[in-house]
Amino acid sequence: MDELISSLQNPKIKHVIHLRDRHEREKTQQFIIEGYREILRAADAKRRIDQLFICPELFLGSNENALITRIAQQGAKVVPCTEKVFQKISYRDRPDGLIAIAPQTHLTLQQLNPSANPFFIVAEAIEKPGNLGTILRSSDAVGLDGLILCDRCTDIHNPNVVRASVGTLFTVPVIEATSEETIAYLKRNNIAILAATPSATEEFTTVDMTKPLAIAVGTEQLGLSEKWLKEADILVRIPMNGVADSLNVAMATTLLLYEALRQRS
Repeated sequence: MDELISSLQNPKIKHVIHLRDRHEREKTQQFIIEGYREILRAADAKRRIDQLFICPELFLGSNENALITRIAQQGAKVVPCTEKVFQKISYRDRPDGLIAIAPQTHLTLQQLNPSANPFFIVAEAIEKPGNLGTILRSSDAVGLDGLILCDRCTDIHNPNVVRASVGTLFTVPVIEATSEETIAYLKRNNIAILAATPSATEEFTTVDMTKPLAIAVGTEQLGLSEKWLKEADILVRIPMNGVADSLNVAMATTLLLYEALRQRS
């Protein structure tokens, strides 16, 4: 364990703060994991952790020491901080005393290992970290084979993605690819593409989702691009009885995922 850090000018503290910036994350290929549950899920997924910053005064329970010991035994440096310093590096209003720095992981389509009846989400150009994190959380809940992130706008290693996903970033395989690569992969492997659009005639609860399936969702403002709508094998709509003509992308994705889960169970 390192010596207690009490200065905000410490280089290690400055590095953590700089990792909030996407450019710094991409340059160093490191990112921040904050929170007991998030770090526990990273450890359970056997993700390497390089440094673990701790502040026992902020711990919320009694399980933190066991997790710290486990991560230290796997080779991470444990860095204790004063409460003032930890509050500075925390991304949360109510920090729980644990922040990890870990190397990024980037998976490709070639690394997918789907089940006998593949089930994917394809997320095209999602812009908001909170939405991407929520989609990951729903993906984990239904047991997806993977989330394919196409033409990404949001950095999957953004601290807000990790936070919104509650650590399910480490339980769902996240693949990064272009739309062209992904469409070719799905067609080659006979995986049907389902897309939701207000112009569709069939409601999402009436179509067959039991086959090998990839549910495609698009940007918050514009939805799926014409490219994906053209390549889709199944077009569905989500009924809307109010003034709004669409749902938040994370909410719409969750509805589609759970209907697929209902049919496939």
